Amino acid sequence: MSKRSLGEKGEEIAVRFLKKKRIKILERNFRTPYGEIDIIGTDGKKVRFIEVKTRSSEKFGKPFEAVNKSKLRHIKNSALFYLNGKDTDFEIDVISVLIDEKGNEKIEYIENVF
Repeated sequence: MSKRSLGEKGEEIAVRFLKKKRIKILERNFRTPYGEIDIIGTDGKKVRFIEVKTRSSEKFGKPFEAVNKSKLRHIKNSALFYLNGKDTDFEIDVISVLIDEKGNEKIEYIENVF
């Protein structure tokens, strides 16, 4: 499976997971001058900017470990761009998806990382 198709599959898994948690999906793959936000959703209280990281093994670490300070800064700037000065609560979350060679899925949801 290519990196791109693995990432797309991980985002689909993340969307299903979020819907089960009653998070309404507002946008997917929202592009800004600062980068792309994988998923923008809301739980009715705040807007959630969600980065999805997907891997097929933990050989190089857990998927969420690929979200570094620089990536978080890009997501924060993109979130502020999206909100366009609106005074609303928001947080940045990360969903880590691991899909092994047998197709088994492991999801970790880390809320409010920034």
